Amino acid sequence: MTASLAASALAASKTTAARGATPQSTGPGTSGREYYQLRRYQLRSGPQVKLANGYFEQAFIPAANRLDIRPVGVFNIVTGDRSPSLYVLIPSTSLETLVHLDSRLAADGEYSKAAAEFLEAPATAPAYERMESSLMIAFEGWPKLQIPSATAARGPRTFELRTYESPSDRDHVRKVEMFNSGEFEVFRHAGFQSVFYGDTLVGSRLPHLTYMLAFDDLANRNKLWSAFGGSPEWKKLSSDQRFAFEEIVSNITNVILSPAGYSQI
Repeated sequence: MTASLAASALAASKTTAARGATPQSTGPGTSGREYYQLRRYQLRSGPQVKLANGYFEQAFIPAANRLDIRPVGVFNIVTGDRSPSLYVLIPSTSLETLVHLDSRLAADGEYSKAAAEFLEAPATAPAYERMESSLMIAFEGWPKLQIPSATAARGPRTFELRTYESPSDRDHVRKVEMFNSGEFEVFRHAGFQSVFYGDTLVGSRLPHLTYMLAFDDLANRNKLWSAFGGSPEWKKLSSDQRFAFEEIVSNITNVILSPAGYSQI
């Protein structure tokens, strides 16, 4: 399985290189692209919410950190489908680490003890309803996750998780190229805080990409998106026939999130 996923990641890297994308100076580095596992745990209102939060705070995050997986983000839905849910963002520089994460956690006695109530929940009172997962590789032009400035101070922050589906692989490649060819700059000049940009290797509704933005609050979000839409840089980039020859994005899913109190992002 690791070899298969590694092959997919290599193919994604070659596709990026083939289209001539160049890492942007505004990104958090230019080498060592990260991998991301994004999980969504569907919960039922009541005991499941408390149980899941206790598990991630007291068992999962400490154990993941011991495997050098950090920072781990845990988020609640503010606006979006299927609430209550928890989104969990798991970054790593190693694909193998993510592939073998569950088995390595199971071998951690401290984790098993702290996670027992969650892991051993009976079928009559499960810990969660369903879990969905996707595996991504960071964009070439934004190879590493950036922690928002407010996180260190545990200040208020709001996140936006956006997924762009494309009608074909060609269109998906063009949309990723569009980010690498200047869209990061447009976000930066508009005042956005970008967290990560991921090209999905394994997941549902492919092909698609997913990225996350951070804001002070919803009012700040609305202000920045208004600035983005009116930006001369965006108008120039979006009218470039390299990207405007057809609708290269067919569907956008947008979820507003708030971090759990113990989230590391």
